[in-house]
Amino acid sequence: MFMEENQKFLYHYLNNASPTGFESAGQQLWLDYLKPYVDRWFTDTYGTAVGVINPDAPYKVVIEAHADEISWFVNYISEQGYIYVKRNGGSDFSIAPSMRVNLHTKKGLVKGVFGWPAIHVRKKEGEPSPSQENVFIDVGASTKEAVEAMGVHVGTVITFEDELTELNDKYYCGRALDNRIGGYMIAEVARRLHHEDFRPDWGLYVVNAVQEEVGLRGAEMIAHRIRPNVALVTDVTHDTTSPGYNKILNGDLQCGRGPVLTYGPAIQYKLQEMVIDVAQRNQIPFQRAAASRATGTDTDAFAYSSEGVAAALISLPLKYMHTTVEMVHKEDVENIIRLMCEFLKELPDRHDFRYIQEAKKL
Repeated sequence: MFMEENQKFLYHYLNNASPTGFESAGQQLWLDYLKPYVDRWFTDTYGTAVGVINPDAPYKVVIEAHADEISWFVNYISEQGYIYVKRNGGSDFSIAPSMRVNLHTKKGLVKGVFGWPAIHVRKKEGEPSPSQENVFIDVGASTKEAVEAMGVHVGTVITFEDELTELNDKYYCGRALDNRIGGYMIAEVARRLHHEDFRPDWGLYVVNAVQEEVGLRGAEMIAHRIRPNVALVTDVTHDTTSPGYNKILNGDLQCGRGPVLTYGPAIQYKLQEMVIDVAQRNQIPFQRAAASRATGTDTDAFAYSSEGVAAALISLPLKYMHTTVEMVHKEDVENIIRLMCEFLKELPDRHDFRYIQEAKKL
């Protein structure tokens, strides 16, 4: 099947493993794709990657996503060779049983599975839920020494084995769409602006941050380094129309109805209104959501960095977050790319987003 360059990158990038704290392989893929479309690039100590257009400009604009995916650490190896785990990020014990995994060792990948007792021997009542105490990995070894001989040790990082697929020609489905699909989108923005020969008067920083899943850590670090004036962040949010959600509590959001724009204290309202105006004039559909305190995304880290940064969040509706079958609608992906591109093309240099400004002297 023939695939455009950007689609080849999407599949290659999404199928690669980038667990929190170990994102470097995915970051290298991302940078290799981005480099032709930026003037320079750099990385920081923990692996956040940045491509820059017009790096000498004093006014700095960030578009950002996070690169890491949830995963597991080896926490204990039993004498019988069974491996018990600890979460790295918001991994879900309840989905682990019967899943295939990759253990990333210095000797290469070690294949394993999350085992679980057969239904025949489990009690019908009072059955325990999967938890850190009873979920285990089997790598086909019968002793602790055999496991260690494979290169597995306490602290070895583990990811689910799964790849990107498509459903009904409308959805992307797979693991780690949260939020490497965001890394794809911001890279695609840079590619399209390059092919449209758009060069801003201000500096554009395309940021793929690490360690979001453990507390927005990569964004915190890079925000202090770049010290931007504006930050437009993309991440995923919940499709609340699938079973198990309460719209009264979680809002009314659906895949296929467009990007989600969030209201909350960290969202700079004048920037938000500018994004909405761009969406409406370009007939880009969008949805609205509200955050009680924090957005829970890298937006918060940028907004409250340094002296404060005008920040807004453009979210991608997603089904089944933190599973291996996360789903996003292709049209929503396209519309976020369009919205970011159109916003950047219209943003004036040195635009002042302050709510209250000094009166101009006559």
